Amino acid sequence: MGTPTPPTLEDGLRNQLIRKQLVQAVYAADYTAAAVTTPFVSGTGALAEIPVGYVAIGYTTDDGLTFTTDLSMVDVTSSQSVEPTRSDIETEVLTGQYVPQETNPAAVSLYKGLPVAGAGALPAIGEPWSIQRPATPRSPYYRLLFIGLDYGDAGGEIYIVKHYPKARVTSKDDQQWARSTETQWPVTVQAYRDPVLQTSEREWVDGPGWRAMAPPETP
Repeated sequence: MGTPTPPTLEDGLRNQLIRKQLVQAVYAADYTAAAVTTPFVSGTGALAEIPVGYVAIGYTTDDGLTFTTDLSMVDVTSSQSVEPTRSDIETEVLTGQYVPQETNPAAVSLYKGLPVAGAGALPAIGEPWSIQRPATPRSPYYRLLFIGLDYGDAGGEIYIVKHYPKARVTSKDDQQWARSTETQWPVTVQAYRDPVLQTSEREWVDGPGWRAMAPPETP
């Protein structure tokens, strides 16, 4: 009987799984648009075409995109234990934060609570527009699509795609007009459960570079 090989601290370490999102993109659509269900091309893992109705937010600050999970737990305590004897999730709130740098219809519409397309939307770029704040501000729901791009060792694309099928703007940071900085439209969006999809968030990882990391099949 042979002596088993002892494990080493390097077992299971795979630096190819340390990923970054080198390029990020945000797309927004009105809630009447179709939800994203298949963001990749079947068989290749290539990124599928952006669905109709989704508009690019454009350039964002180099802080990138920030996703936060606010998790609240409720504990049961007992006199016989110094630790909780039971703990359950009470609330879990998902938010995304980004700062658009372009003064385009999509960025301004979310900041002002306007539709991205259709009635009430801002005109196309180059067309004059004006906004009058209503007595009771609206907070419409949107569909939001976030895409992050990285590259594998052989150069193939690796994507992480996150979709909030039902979201609204819940916070807006200050907007500064100054010579020293560009005009920004910073927002925080919160995800809500979509009644059709029965989820508040969907996330995918795929791409030619991701598939290239699969171990070779055993003959």
